[in-house]
Amino acid sequence: MPEVTTQFLIRRPNQRLAEAWTPCPMPGDAQEMVEVPLLGNVSAGMPIEACPSVSHIRVPRRMVRRNTYALRVRGDSMIDCNIFDGDVIIIEQCESAENGETAVVMINNREVTLKKLYIEKSGVRLQPANQQMAPIFLKNSDIQVLGMVMGVVRQGELAA
Repeated sequence: MPEVTTQFLIRRPNQRLAEAWTPCPMPGDAQEMVEVPLLGNVSAGMPIEACPSVSHIRVPRRMVRRNTYALRVRGDSMIDCNIFDGDVIIIEQCESAENGETAVVMINNREVTLKKLYIEKSGVRLQPANQQMAPIFLKNSDIQVLGMVMGVVRQGELAA
């Protein structure tokens, strides 16, 4: 069985997300790796129903903050931010996001999606980072921010 290459990417602060990723060096000591709950999938496309399932993923300790969890990305709406289908994103749980931040958002307490969040006069725009996909427009009361993307775990040929 071929060995799967894993790459850990950590977000540099104050950078546009497309350019923000920098490799997180693999720790030399296994104690520098910690388990983070992998809570299921998040859509990078049309929102999908929130179906939590809990497993764990091991990541370098420096990728973990206060309330950290992971989600597997399904879809291609965030490719211009270098987040691809099959990546695992590391999320810092929070309830708000700055205008233009990439966030995991729950819609109507049912569906979750990964998009850039823009606050506009008429409500909220969830903007994909893929020019082939249309934004989603919602009322402020329809969404709940679940967390911000702080890292990416990439396995397979994209990590090479």
